[in-house]
Amino acid sequence: MDERFHIIDDYLMIRMPEEIDHHQAATLSEQADRYILQAPVKHIVFDFEDTRFMDSSGVGVVIGRYKKIACFGGNVYAVNADRQIRRIIRISGLKKVLKLVEEDTDE
Repeated sequence: MDERFHIIDDYLMIRMPEEIDHHQAATLSEQADRYILQAPVKHIVFDFEDTRFMDSSGVGVVIGRYKKIACFGGNVYAVNADRQIRRIIRISGLKKVLKLVEEDTDE
């Protein structure tokens, strides 16, 4: 299918695009839902490494997938979120449904 989606054990890993707007959000939601229904997925990890812009439709992608996965006791995570994306996560209230995994900078 799409190289942005990978299943590792019961985790669906989604590499988010550089810009998440209405058009991108619709495609991401459809593809993610297909994986959730076809594979034994319990958790979702959104990888924001490449993402520089996300509007409210991107927030909707995360909330929509959370609602689907939470029914099964699963969790939703965010990794590689830069300062701007972390700010959007905080302001939008996504921190209530999303576990933000931050890098350990004490190396």
